[in-house]
Amino acid sequence: MLKSKITLCLFTATSTGLTFQTYFNSHYSSFSPESSIFPEKIRATIHGILRSSRAIFAITLTAVDYKFSLRRSPMDSDDYRRKLSEVHLRSAERILKLCEANKGFYVKAGQLVAALRNVPKEYSLTLSVLQDQAVPYPFEAIKKVLIYNLRQDLSEIFSSFDENPIAAASIAQVHRAVLKDGQELAIKVQYPGLLQQLNIDITTMSLLSTSVSWFFPDYRFDWLVSEFVKDIIVELDFIQEARNSERTALNFKNNNTLKIPRVFWDLTTDQVLTMQFCRGQKVDDVVYMKKHGIDPTKVAKALVEIFAEMIFVHGFVHGDPHPGNILVCPVGPHGFSLVLLDHGIYKQLDEGFRLKYCELWRALLIADSNKIKLLGEQFGVAKYFRYFPVIFTGTTIDSKRVLDGRMSAVEKSNLKKELTSLKMEDISSFMESLPPDFLRILRTDGLLRSVIKKLGASQRVRLLAYAKFALHGLSPELNFESDFSIKVMLSRLKMRVSYLQLRLTLEVLELLHWVTLMAPKLLKTCSGLLTRIFTLSYR
Repeated sequence: MLKSKITLCLFTATSTGLTFQTYFNSHYSSFSPESSIFPEKIRATIHGILRSSRAIFAITLTAVDYKFSLRRSPMDSDDYRRKLSEVHLRSAERILKLCEANKGFYVKAGQLVAALRNVPKEYSLTLSVLQDQAVPYPFEAIKKVLIYNLRQDLSEIFSSFDENPIAAASIAQVHRAVLKDGQELAIKVQYPGLLQQLNIDITTMSLLSTSVSWFFPDYRFDWLVSEFVKDIIVELDFIQEARNSERTALNFKNNNTLKIPRVFWDLTTDQVLTMQFCRGQKVDDVVYMKKHGIDPTKVAKALVEIFAEMIFVHGFVHGDPHPGNILVCPVGPHGFSLVLLDHGIYKQLDEGFRLKYCELWRALLIADSNKIKLLGEQFGVAKYFRYFPVIFTGTTIDSKRVLDGRMSAVEKSNLKKELTSLKMEDISSFMESLPPDFLRILRTDGLLRSVIKKLGASQRVRLLAYAKFALHGLSPELNFESDFSIKVMLSRLKMRVSYLQLRLTLEVLELLHWVTLMAPKLLKTCSGLLTRIFTLSYR
C-alpha cells in the first residue's frame, strides 16, 4: 500500500514537473530563471520546481530502467552481468545530464559519487568529468555578492579586478585581483541564491533516496545523502574554510614543500574568501612538469606523504583532493612545491578511530589477517573484514605480495567467485555499518590514488608512505618544542627503527615471493648450465 502511494506521488510529481517545464520552455524560451523579469522569490520558486522535476524524472526513469531491463535474466548469468553494465552506463549518463542541467549542489553530489571506489565503474568514469566542469556565473551577479559582503565598491579596494574567473566550481568561482599596495589576491565568491536552493534540493534528494530504497530494498543511499548534506552545509561557510586553511598551515609549518595561501581576514566573509594568489598548474599536468624539469613521481611521493600525515598523524583531513585543488609550482626546495586549495571540506577524525586506522594499515602491510579481522569487528563490519585488503592495497586477505599491489591469476579467480556471491544488499550493509570517518577516508584515498596513477607512480609509493605515517601515528604524542630533546630524539629513533623493520619485513616478503616464482626457472637454467659444463669437460 505504502509503495503504491510513493509510486503515485512520484508519478504525479514527475508529470507536474514535466508539464511545468514544457509550459515554461514554450512561453519563456528566450529567458532564463535568472532573468530580471522575475522577482527574486519567483525566480527561486521556478528554479526549485525545474530542478526537482528534472531530478524526479531522471531518477524515476533510472529505477524503471533497472527494474525492467534485468527482470528476465538470472542474477548469476553472463547475460545479467552484460545487461547490468549497460543499465549502469545509461543511468550514469542520465544522471550526468541531470547534474549538468541543475548545476550547483547536483554537480557536487555527482563529484561525491564519482570519487567513491565502491560504485560501479560506469558511474565513476562517467561522472568524473564533473570534477573539471562548471559554468561560471555572469560577473554582474558576482559583483553584487562582492559589494554586499565587502560593503564597498570594488574600485575603492582594488587597483584591478579581473572580471573573468580563473576557476569555477559547483558552488563558487575565483577571480584574480590586485590591492592598491600591489598584493595579488585570489577571491573566491559564492554563487548567489545557493541557500535558497539548498533546502529544496536536499528535500528532493532525500525523497528520491527513500523512494529508491522502497522500490529496491537492497539499494540504500541514505548514508550517502547524509554525508553530502553534512559536507555542503559546512562548505557554504567560507569563514570556516579560512579557519581550516590556517589550521592546516599550522600542522605543516615545518614542511617547506607545501604552501597554503594566506587568508586576508579583513576581506573575508561567509560568502567571500580572499586569499594570497599562488601560481601553479594542476597536480596531474605531467606535460607542464616535464617542461619545467619536475619529476612527476617525486611530486606523487610528496603529495601522498602530505595526505598520509594528515590522516595518520593529525587526524584533520582535507576531504576533496582532486587535481583542481592541488597545484604544482616549479619553485621549492626540491625543484617544486605543492599548493593546497579549497579547504571547505575537512574531517576531524575521532582519536579512537585514527589509532585503529593506523593499526589497520600496519596489519594490512604485514598481512596479519587475525588483526585485520579483529579491527573489522571493532569497525562494525566483521562480516566483510576480508575485503579490507582488496579496498586499500589491491590484494586479497591471503596475499603476501602487499607492496606489489597486484593479484596473481589464482587470487583474481578466487576473488571473482567471492564477489559474484555478493549482492547489492551486502554493499549497502557494508557502507551503512562503517563509521562516518571511514567514508571520508575512502573518498580521500580514492581521489589520491587516481592522481598518483596519472603521475605514473607505482602503488609502492603510496603503501610505503602509509606505512611510515601509520607507525608515526601510533607513536606517543610529543611536544617537540617543550619536551626534553633527548626524549624527542629517542622517540624519533624508535619510530624510524620501527619503520625500517616494517619495510625490511615487506621487502623480504617480496623477495621470497620472487624467489618462489623464479625458482623453477633458476633451477632449469642452472641445470642446463651444469649439463653444458659437464659435456664440454668430457670432450
